[in-house]
Amino acid sequence: MLVPINIIGGYYEFKGSKFISFLIPINSFKDFVAKSRYEHPKAVHFVTASRSFNKEGQIEESFSDDGEPKGTSGMPMLKVIRGYELIECGVLSIRYFGGTLLGTGGLVKAYTQSAKEPILNGIKENLLKKYVKHEIFEFFIPFAKVKHFEYLTSKIEATIIDRNFIEKGVIVSIAGQKEVLDSLKATI
Repeated sequence: MLVPINIIGGYYEFKGSKFISFLIPINSFKDFVAKSRYEHPKAVHFVTASRSFNKEGQIEESFSDDGEPKGTSGMPMLKVIRGYELIECGVLSIRYFGGTLLGTGGLVKAYTQSAKEPILNGIKENLLKKYVKHEIFEFFIPFAKVKHFEYLTSKIEATIIDRNFIEKGVIVSIAGQKEVLDSLKATI
């Protein structure tokens, strides 16, 4: 499986409609889609698809047709990211209507190709890397040591995904490679 290392763009034009597409790491996906809606006020559709792991290690998939006929846009884009074995990412395709109705087959073709464009650019520019499974560990941190703990986690390849405040401290959930988290556990 592959993951993008940063946001990758693409462009596709079909029968006058313009499709600006992006492959986005999952941790930036929702914010990027919201920002894109603001930056492209004249676009007519913001179609999305995503794949990521949930806390139980199962793959979760989602898609949105954003007003296009059901099954003509989001699902074809999801099939593309499945086909390239991408994970922990989402695809956004911003459509500017070109005056010609594309029909069901035309929409499937256009959104399929628009999803492929940033992926092919990522492959060409070596912006995709092999997915490395992350574990989730929980640490109890006394309030007095929270700043030091956050400093330590900023120096390693791990991400704080949740904080639960309790009476004497914080229970912090962290995602990272098992070896990295074992090392952090030994340091604390």
